[in-house]
Amino acid sequence: MKLKDLLKGVEIQETKGTIDENLDLTDVCFHSAKVKEGAIFVAIKGHETDGHKYIQDAISRGAALIFVEEFQDITRPQIKVADGRIALADLSANFFDHPSKKLKVVGITATNGKTTTSYMVEAIFKEASLKVGVSGTVDVRYGDVSIPSILTTPESRDLQEHTKNMVEIGITDLVMEVSSHAQEMYRARKMDFDIVTFNNLSREHIDQHGSFENYAKIKSRLIKEAKEEAYVILNFDEDYIKNLASETKGQVLSYSFVNQDQDFGIANLDFSTGYPSFDFLVNKDIDQLNLKKGSHKIQLGLAGYSSVMNSVAAIVVALVRGIDFPTIERALRNFKGVERRFQVIYDQDFMIVDDHYANARNISVTMETISMMTYKNFHILYGIRGNRGVNLNREAAEESAKWLKKMGIDTIYSSSSSETVSWKDEVSPEEKAVFDQVMKDNGIKVVHFDRLDQACYNVLDQVEDGDLLLLAGCQGMDPGGRIVLEKLTENMDQEKRSDILKVLDGRAF
Repeated sequence: MKLKDLLKGVEIQETKGTIDENLDLTDVCFHSAKVKEGAIFVAIKGHETDGHKYIQDAISRGAALIFVEEFQDITRPQIKVADGRIALADLSANFFDHPSKKLKVVGITATNGKTTTSYMVEAIFKEASLKVGVSGTVDVRYGDVSIPSILTTPESRDLQEHTKNMVEIGITDLVMEVSSHAQEMYRARKMDFDIVTFNNLSREHIDQHGSFENYAKIKSRLIKEAKEEAYVILNFDEDYIKNLASETKGQVLSYSFVNQDQDFGIANLDFSTGYPSFDFLVNKDIDQLNLKKGSHKIQLGLAGYSSVMNSVAAIVVALVRGIDFPTIERALRNFKGVERRFQVIYDQDFMIVDDHYANARNISVTMETISMMTYKNFHILYGIRGNRGVNLNREAAEESAKWLKKMGIDTIYSSSSSETVSWKDEVSPEEKAVFDQVMKDNGIKVVHFDRLDQACYNVLDQVEDGDLLLLAGCQGMDPGGRIVLEKLTENMDQEKRSDILKVLDGRAF
């Protein structure tokens, strides 16, 4: 593609060297090792390293033009921009010919539940015979392609290429998780969203974003930047999210779990078995969607109150897309969930629930669900979150302690998962200390194991018929389900063992 076409809409500060607008460029790259002859290299300043350090490597591989935030002493022509990430997004959208304009794009943001909501939407869309691609925490997948995710939202260049590939194989709909990091780093810039949702907001990634206020502001970009034709789906039970209704140009649709004043709501919620059913309410005629006021029975095929919250957002997305209620209900009844999102991995003589349990809000929803379930005794094994800071770990511990006291539980098992985590998730002495102190202050005994496997074996020894065991935590606890089930089934006959372990199929851990 010629440079003059690549530069459309790109804000340039200065240039250095001879800039030929008719120069043919072969690619747009931000990783020097992927540069090929005739490519543009965009130097990005990241958290871990500075792309300007790799300019010489890019040149040696054939980079024809360099985009920089600071001019370098090099022989290749340079274009200086204020922000390399913005330039990368704009250049990539031009290079791949704005593929998101050629399909329907759903953007989902929230502190909790982005993955489950996106999978629910995917399940409904597939039930409606739509050809759907997904970009999220687990993977990017479309057609026969499945690429494990390193980032919740891919870098802008890769996202644009994935989207182009989807268009080329006939994908009609793309469902995207849009993380706060993606918005801060402009990874989703130039994606043409047709439907966006903001499902919930609570304290998370505070250390990365500097403050809760900054985190919330970044999360809200998806809503504030929505185009006029886009539908904006908001949870009006949360004041911050509700207030965004006046700050978007999009067409707002609202839902609430506590009153019937909004466009959508629920009633007659029943999750005594852990598998919820409820009435989904259309509280008023919504002419633009050809929807009439009414009630529709929904039975979910996965456990937990968080599933209800996620499903309501997914249902509204599906209604915007023109999918009927029988199709929606059928898809959600058959949908069995996402790994480690209140996932029941064993339900025979006793029950084992495997849950992400990431932050205070997530913990509250998980524990509220468990408090309403029927069981003999409750056991919990918590994987302390490493490299997330003292504040997040204190808040998580305080929320856990609050619920444990409320439920009459005086002991919690914990682990640093030392043998399963990489350096980026190692639990620091300070993070363990704040967890221990909060539990001590609340009169809760901590039985701690440095290794996750030892913690799993010991807590499993305490479980009896009729009990409920919760494997709680993310990163370090990710392999916990496999460790527990393999131990539980080690003396079973092969057929029974294989049947129980099927729930682990496809897991990375």
